[in-house]
Amino acid sequence: MSLPPKPFVQEIDEVADPAAAPPVPDVSPEGQAMQAVAAPSARRGSAMTRFAIWAFGAVFSFALSVAAYDFVTGLLARNVVLGWLAMGLVGAAVLAGVILGLREWAAFIRLRRLDGLRQRAEAAQAEANLAEARRVTDALTRLYSARGDVAWGLARFSERKADVMDADALLALAERELLTPLDTEARLVIEGAARQVATVTALVPLALADVATALVANLRMIRRIAEIYGGRSGSFGSLRLLRRVFGSLVAAGAMALTDDLIGSVAGGGVLSKLSRRFGEGVVNGALTARVGVAAMELCRPLPFAALEKPGVSALVGQALKGLIARGEAGL
Repeated sequence: MSLPPKPFVQEIDEVADPAAAPPVPDVSPEGQAMQAVAAPSARRGSAMTRFAIWAFGAVFSFALSVAAYDFVTGLLARNVVLGWLAMGLVGAAVLAGVILGLREWAAFIRLRRLDGLRQRAEAAQAEANLAEARRVTDALTRLYSARGDVAWGLARFSERKADVMDADALLALAERELLTPLDTEARLVIEGAARQVATVTALVPLALADVATALVANLRMIRRIAEIYGGRSGSFGSLRLLRRVFGSLVAAGAMALTDDLIGSVAGGGVLSKLSRRFGEGVVNGALTARVGVAAMELCRPLPFAALEKPGVSALVGQALKGLIARGEAGL
């Protein structure tokens, strides 16, 4: 019977000093989920890429049309009843496609109208053009005439606009009376999206779950903000608006949070004491709030002048108030 092998032991003369070991690097959370969402959204494809997508789409549409035609004519040759039924179904599908296309086109028109109003308001304010400011405010009253949430503001604005003889004052009056309730509703939407992204990032350890949640939450948030201000963007319009928002933020270098912003959100040094996952959730929530503020600026028919633009720290602090308090209690 053979004896079991003895363990190999190597004697080391030098005594290892744990204090001499290099410190563990302190890696701050950077919002990887939001960075992953922003990277492809802000990147604009080349002309060759867009041409290739158009060419493949055209070939696919043509092949689908020929297949549908062969399918209907084949059924008509075999059975007249089945052939006419297939023709009716294909016609219904084409009609649905046309309706969806018209809806998307109308969504683009609505978003372009908001952009046009904002640009006209900026020009009237810069040139002190009272006549153009009145035309802009008249367009705003027509835009929100059927909205019950701004009915009180519309009544107040209609009573006081005739007494204003200055372009800046008229636009400021319209902004305060017409956009205050809409800004409040948009802030609530941003807080809800930031809370959702932060909670999922902090509590769900599944791979890519935070990225998917951030993408869906930001898309819904941007679409809802557009609807609040009268855009009612469709699916493709929401994607285009999402790309515009991320493009402007990435171009301005606003997709990175500074230490003072993180500290103000998480309460000073609390973030460094919490878990890495919770810190990542707070940063993703703050980046989501920053995207929401940028969407407000793009969808708003008037620029921020009389009213103060919402701050990211205040939005995220309000959205994550309960979450941060529970995190502090668990330390």
